[in-house]
Amino acid sequence: MTILPLIIHWFCIDLNAHLRKFTKGELILHASACVEVFLSAFLTVLFTDPIWHLRINSCGVHKLSDWYTLFHNPTPNYETTLYCTQEAVYPLQTMIFVFYLFCVTLMMIIRPGLNVKFLPYRGKLAVYYALYIFPILALLHAVAGGLIYYSFPYLSVLISVVSNALHFSIKLNQTMKSLLETSISQMRNATIILGHWVLLAYGIISIPYEISYFSLLLVPAPALFYIFTAKYTDPDNFK
Repeated sequence: MTILPLIIHWFCIDLNAHLRKFTKGELILHASACVEVFLSAFLTVLFTDPIWHLRINSCGVHKLSDWYTLFHNPTPNYETTLYCTQEAVYPLQTMIFVFYLFCVTLMMIIRPGLNVKFLPYRGKLAVYYALYIFPILALLHAVAGGLIYYSFPYLSVLISVVSNALHFSIKLNQTMKSLLETSISQMRNATIILGHWVLLAYGIISIPYEISYFSLLLVPAPALFYIFTAKYTDPDNFK
């Protein structure tokens, strides 16, 4: 839930730029989004117990129900329910809401001036989208925070693989030579692919099982698989 705002910011900036390659202004906006998110994460840790220290005192997570204490209030003698719900995973749930608050605040402070200078007509749309998306993310975290906590590594791998395929699928020229050349020669494509690889590597490392670090050598596999097999799935071959 911390990486997601950065991915969404970058996607919205790129979507509203309507450019086939990165410009100086778009790169600055991408860097601004990165600074906003990382600074928000830094401030969130500083303002979480113990305050002004770069560490977190957490109650820990032992099972999925720890995230949903609302549904586990005690009922002595099966008569009266005692509503004494507390955050059993403190501060893992609360700090995400604080993080989103910092993200919105820093975005509203930093981004408008940069949009006016570098992307005056469409840059503001990325900010509008974020103002709608952050409440949705907060609601999603409140409802499904526990499920996301346990499934995050697998979701990261899935999102990386699917987004990688979508990125290549929008290319008009689906030949292997063209896909390879544009992936290497065009900075925009290379950056997007590298982002997919980082997300995939992060998901693999986060899997809570003993996995050899040699498995990180497979990170480029989804991209290479698409490039080498695209010609076999071209719709023109089935006419």
